[in-house]
Amino acid sequence: MKKVWMTSMIKWLVLPMFLVSVVCGMPTATKAEDNLNLYVDAAILIDADTGKILYEKNADSALGIASMTKMMTEYLLFEAIEEGKISWDQQYSVTDYTYKISQDRRLSNVPLRQDGSYSIRELYEAMAIYSANAATIAIAETIAGTEENFVKLMNEKAKEMGLEGYKFVNSTGLNNADLQGMHPANTGPSDENVMPAKSVARLAYLLMKDYPEVLETTKIEKKIFREGTSDAISMSNWNFMLPGLVYGYEGVDGLKTGTTEFAGHCFTGTAQKNGMRLISVVMKAVDANGVGSYKARFDATRALFDYGFAQFSKEELVPAGFAIPKNKTLPVVKGKEDSVAIAVKDPISMVIKTSEKELYKPVFTPTKESLEAEVKEGTVVGKIHLEKTEGTDYGYITDKATEVDVVTTEEVERASWISLMFQGIGKFFSNLWHSTTDFVGGLF
Repeated sequence: MKKVWMTSMIKWLVLPMFLVSVVCGMPTATKAEDNLNLYVDAAILIDADTGKILYEKNADSALGIASMTKMMTEYLLFEAIEEGKISWDQQYSVTDYTYKISQDRRLSNVPLRQDGSYSIRELYEAMAIYSANAATIAIAETIAGTEENFVKLMNEKAKEMGLEGYKFVNSTGLNNADLQGMHPANTGPSDENVMPAKSVARLAYLLMKDYPEVLETTKIEKKIFREGTSDAISMSNWNFMLPGLVYGYEGVDGLKTGTTEFAGHCFTGTAQKNGMRLISVVMKAVDANGVGSYKARFDATRALFDYGFAQFSKEELVPAGFAIPKNKTLPVVKGKEDSVAIAVKDPISMVIKTSEKELYKPVFTPTKESLEAEVKEGTVVGKIHLEKTEGTDYGYITDKATEVDVVTTEEVERASWISLMFQGIGKFFSNLWHSTTDFVGGLF
């Protein structure tokens, strides 16, 4: 009885020790993304080069985007200039609408003269650096005639970009209630622009891909609007993470802040370090006490950047000329050889967690099951992409994985007619033999 009691006691003592050792022995890095302590309604972090998603939190829920809206206005502005519809030097004459909005200093604005004329470039700089709202409306009116028409362009472009969950009701990101009853027709008096974090990141990704020159302006810390005139106004960038500013972070050069009561404190940031550029989005950021602030959105962004730059790196996972296991050759018919060697044409690099390099495996998708001779070297026979074998893979902001061509690495000449004849005869008797053996085997 005493022996049984002792055995039972040992089990009860050993079990807790075992559980503690298991918990303590669990790797802490595997769930590092769960320990970011982000006090936000939504967030996302992506590689700016490929669109690979590195982290996301509630990224598919449509939320207020405030002045992050202006990234769409910037995109349409660059596009209009590229297409020759307007020019940087083109002059804008102030309307009653933009004049009245510009005089509201509770909003981010550079006051415009009612009889004034302003170049598109200086209005753009006011928008991109100082988030000037009347200047943004002026750009919208220049491109589309009215802000109402411009909003239609915004929604059309969003659809073309493949954004989801979006609704644009004005060009600025203000709540329509701030537009003094002059908000675009067919929108509500208290409507506000909304979009999920994933779509905001996609918009930023496409803006920087198609018009990288936007960063030349968004990285400016301070500029004088109408310098040298009686209307001169100092414009300080609202992106306080620019190096040298109060929440400065190495490599930050964009992109757009946003703040309204509805949207809270939002920020789409981008930074480049060690040859890698990241894009982050945080929405409705608050501190540990639930209070929204500029600091809260920059703290959340800093946590994302620290995580991205510390844990991820760009790795070449598939070298050029890589022969895919189990797919090293492809059948060839009517050739001097009955198969041809195939391999990956270009290398595949991806931003991944350094510790997870071995978890990505190549997947071959053939476009041809066989080739008919004559086969030339470099013939495309399929695509290859990488898939993660375990753990979470968030995919790509563009919904398309990086893939490269698989090609033939040698030539296969066409067989002579005599060889083809003997191949045909051999195939005939081979098929006949298999048919006969199958028949005979079926008798038994």
